[in-house]
Amino acid sequence: MNVQTSTAAGNEIYLAWQVLLREEPRLRAREAAERLAVSEAELAASRLGVDAVRLRPDWKELLPALGELGYVMALTRNEHCVHERKGHYREVTIGGSGQMGLVVSPDIDLRLFLGGWASVFAVEEQGRDGVQRSIQVFDRQGMAVHKVYLTERSTISAWAPLIERFRAERQSAELDLEPLATREPVRPDTAIDAEALRHGWAGLKDTHHFFALLKQHGAARTQALRLAGRDWAEPLPPEALPMLFEQAAADGVPLMVFVGNRHCIQIHTGEVRNLRVFGEWFNVLDDEFNLHLKTAAVSELWRVRKPSSDGIVTSWEAFDADGELVLQLFGARKPGIAEREDWRALAESVPAQER
Repeated sequence: MNVQTSTAAGNEIYLAWQVLLREEPRLRAREAAERLAVSEAELAASRLGVDAVRLRPDWKELLPALGELGYVMALTRNEHCVHERKGHYREVTIGGSGQMGLVVSPDIDLRLFLGGWASVFAVEEQGRDGVQRSIQVFDRQGMAVHKVYLTERSTISAWAPLIERFRAERQSAELDLEPLATREPVRPDTAIDAEALRHGWAGLKDTHHFFALLKQHGAARTQALRLAGRDWAEPLPPEALPMLFEQAAADGVPLMVFVGNRHCIQIHTGEVRNLRVFGEWFNVLDDEFNLHLKTAAVSELWRVRKPSSDGIVTSWEAFDADGELVLQLFGARKPGIAEREDWRALAESVPAQER
């Protein structure tokens, strides 16, 4: 059954949020939504007429238009990891009957699954360091999918014209939210043809075909890693993940850092340098790339090898207790080029755990 957020309910949400902010001025929107038992999209919708404008969800036109804003910060997160990358929206492609999108600029690199994108708001709020402007996208459950923030180097003059061009005709706080589809239970290992899975794995020519392999055999991701055999996948101690970042920084090994949710994957390619730990968060705090990882949430860490037409591609893959992917690391590379030897040596340097 669909849930609708009315204007009246939106006002109540906004007022309750303001009370929270007076008590805790540094409370982020995601945390406030959790405290108020609403979705983050409902929180954004409650701001209409105050500091937010609802935009038309015309992704084919809106996403390329973000390039007009110049140098921005793109943010994509899941429950346990936040990925922030500064740069320009360039080379935007929408395909798959409008269901898929790509941004493949050297700085902002995204894989977009637009079928799950539902609502979008422009927010212009007063922050500690002045006015903060952002475009915020939410899915059908009201979860934040992707956000784009203007920076001190953005083309501020393009903001107002862009908002007017994409302003929704009806500035309504109503949201047709849908409950998240029930996750199919993981099949028992005995129901998976492990030998056929390993045979299919060995025959991969492209790492992008891995998802089709899982679907073909009806295997959950971590289940497939367990069944693949140590030639292809080995468990690692989760505490090794920050150490890999530290060693990559020390050795100058450029990484590809993938963080995503159901509807967006964001990628950083390059070296990492400024690493810090604050409480439960491990952080990369470089000028153009920030990462915030809740290390205690990483329940499983795997070293994964996949064959491709360019040779073996090695990754480190971190999962939470529910088997959801938190983060992936690869060595920096482009299609048609073999994996870097320094990355492979680093990725293989940590002894696997005994099962």
